[in-house]
This record gives sequence, C-alpha cells and structure tokens, in this order.
Amino acid sequence: MKKYILLIALFIFSSNAYSQKKKKEKSNPLDETSVSALKWREVGPALTSGRISDLAVNPDNPFEYYVAVASGGVWKTNDAGISWHNISDGYLNTASVGAIAVSNSDPNVIYVGTGESCIRTNVSPGDGVYKSTDGGRTWKNIGLIETKHISQIRIDPNNADLVYVAALGHAFGENEERGVFRSSDGGKNWEKVLFVSDKAGAA
Repeated sequence: MKKYILLIALFIFSSNAYSQKKKKEKSNPLDETSVSALKWREVGPALTSGRISDLAVNPDNPFEYYVAVASGGVWKTNDAGISWHNISDGYLNTASVGAIAVSNSDPNVIYVGTGESCIRTNVSPGDGVYKSTDGGRTWKNIGLIETKHISQIRIDPNNADLVYVAALGHAFGENEERGVFRSSDGGKNWEKVLFVSDKAGAA
C-alpha cells in the first residue's frame, strides 16, 4: 500500500512540475521564433536634422515616449510612434537638446538638458535644464544656464526631486560650470558633486 501511495505522490509531483514548465513556456511570448520574425521600421519623427540625442519612455505607458533632438527640440508620441507632436516650441529658448529623462515615481515630471553634447564643428549650445510637471505640456528653465552642453540626466527612481545632470560645459572654451550636478529639490538649487577642471566636462 505504501508503495502505491509513494507512486501516486511521485506521479502528482511530476505532473505538477510538467504543467508548471508548460505554463512558463506559454507565458513567454518572446521566444526565438517570434523575435526572429520582427522587422525594424522607422517610426519618426521625420526631422531635417536626423539626429536623436536621447529618448525617454513613460514607465506607466509603453506607448508614450519622448525624443530629444540635437537641433529640433522635444517631440512626444502617445501611440508608439504613429503620430508625433513637438512639445518644446514656445518654451525652450534653444532648439538643441542633449538629454531627457522621465521620472519613474511621477511620469508627469520630465527634465530636459539643452545643448547637444556630441562635439561637431557646428554644435549648438543650450541654456541649461528645463523641467515639466505636467507631462510636457509646459516647461520652465530651472538653471545651469552656463553648462551649455548637457549629456545625461538621471532621476532617482523613488524621488522625482532628486536629479543628477552631467554637463560638458562650453565646447570651445574654459568654464567652471561643467561636471556633474545634483539637485534634491527638483531643480530649485544645484550643487556641483563632480568637478575635475574648467577644461574637462562630463560626457
């Protein structure tokens, strides 16, 4: 009798393990065959500059994302790239944008760093950092004006007010406002947390 009970228990255990394995296999839609069938396609935005310097996605909505354009401002799509609209005209004083970040804890909070940081002979400078608290409908300059070329922005995943900015500084001259900056109050105040020299920035 004990042998039969043991065999039944082993059978049940094996069946459960097999069914769990099958469930796991079914729950992964991106297997090698599925992925190999995918094709790349251009989703825009169609811009004359052709240079996207950064991209950020709404963590709560994968169909909503933003692109920072080296000489064309900030663009947004709500439908995964089917349509685009510019959201920076009339607010940013420059068309050159080097970095963008959307807050994980509050996707309505977006930071933009102006000035493309990929050095070229005709690179355009920016005028610091801009912030939106309404999903990109309106923007306000929040400082670091003399950084000129911003390469990266990082936001604490749990705190939309804690933000780091990496700045190249003046492209063709010495200046002190370069390196890595931090704000713990959403950009009201900035402190320089990494500085090497007035000739070396953060890229």
